[in-house]
Amino acid sequence: MSERRIVIMGAAGRDFHDFLVRYRDDETVRVVAFTATQIPGIDSRTFPADLAGPRYPDGIGIVPESRLLDLIAEEDVDEVVFAYSDVSHEYVMHHAQAVIAAGADFTLLGAEPTMIPSTKPVISVCAVRTGVGKSGISRHLFKLLRERGLKAVDIRHPMPYRDLTAMAVERYASLEDLDRLGCTIEEREEYEPLIEEGAVVMAGVDYERILREAEKEADVIVWDGGNNDLPFYRSDLEIVALDPHRAGHERLYHPGEANFLRATVLVINKVDSADPDDVAAVRAAALEHNPTAIVIETDSVIDVDTSALEGKRVLVIEDGPTVTHGGMPYGAGAVAARRSGAAELVDPRPFAVRSIKATLDKFPHLTEVLPAMGYSEDQLADLEATVQACDADVVLVATPVDLSRLLDLGKPSVRARYSIAERGTSLPLSHVIEMFCTKFSLKTKPMVR
Repeated sequence: MSERRIVIMGAAGRDFHDFLVRYRDDETVRVVAFTATQIPGIDSRTFPADLAGPRYPDGIGIVPESRLLDLIAEEDVDEVVFAYSDVSHEYVMHHAQAVIAAGADFTLLGAEPTMIPSTKPVISVCAVRTGVGKSGISRHLFKLLRERGLKAVDIRHPMPYRDLTAMAVERYASLEDLDRLGCTIEEREEYEPLIEEGAVVMAGVDYERILREAEKEADVIVWDGGNNDLPFYRSDLEIVALDPHRAGHERLYHPGEANFLRATVLVINKVDSADPDDVAAVRAAALEHNPTAIVIETDSVIDVDTSALEGKRVLVIEDGPTVTHGGMPYGAGAVAARRSGAAELVDPRPFAVRSIKATLDKFPHLTEVLPAMGYSEDQLADLEATVQACDADVVLVATPVDLSRLLDLGKPSVRARYSIAERGTSLPLSHVIEMFCTKFSLKTKPMVR
């Protein structure tokens, strides 16, 4: 039987994982290429041979998604596998129709075939859209487990923007680890707040190997999802975050709707800043489409020095993915600045340079905030130059990483930190975790400090 020739469409995360767990050792298929989108600078690289395995001695090329239809013809492709996240159902189906018209099959892999089982209990934290507030939920979860004397290792969805071989399996336990390994802003945004809470964070490329290393030191594995992707690990408790600022999106985006339908616990976050009618709409959708899920409502609590912002012209720097492909025109920083009485949110577009200007041109809805883009040293330099050029009195750093450690902002800066607070309107998450511990006979120990 001849090999079935496959292209995997991705964004340097789910695509690599699907290859490693589903296709690497399958002698009936040949993956001829990955295509790349969403993340700049990865579409001219090669997935390395030492990770791809002996069937791929030259590795696997990564090419721009714009070349997909040409690839189907040039490489006699039989099947295209779609493997990235936080895109609308309409977007997915337009790509499917183009692939079918070009003569290939279009595939969405299911959740179960790509989930790796663990020897330890697993809790997953996922979402229906990027920027819902997963990181705050993960930190809250870590605290609840720590209070019970249990050690959780947080395994983060991949962000393989650096040398893929070198970062196959990575463990972060200090801020010095982030510096030593040269993490990008996007990685630091996810890792730094957890490390500050005392958590061990693991990530990389090969998630089978990552899991086995984490199991050596963890009582509980926490899968910390990226975008609105499905978990990479078979989860014993699936927590999924919903965003009332984007009511209705829980059923409009891939694969967030699958998370929504699979969830054991649904967390409606940002209730304090959302329209009550939108909160009610999300609550009703949960009851209709996942009636067995436990629904918990939380506030997104922002801690910021309001006196430093009142009456000032403020440049707000937000978490990059939330306001770019997440589609939000603002994030927690803009909310905090307005609540603090800022005189103006400075439009960054007239001051943007090079790659930052290209990003703002690509996402024209961003007129009041600057995304914290930092996938490379060059992009970090562009971000620094843009911030320095902006005509603002103060910079509000609302991304989870302390940018003042990485950049010379050139003007006074204030950090906005955010966390979640349960509203007490339903079964508390602490009780859910208690039931989870009882189910898996996780004996609590004296609190670790």
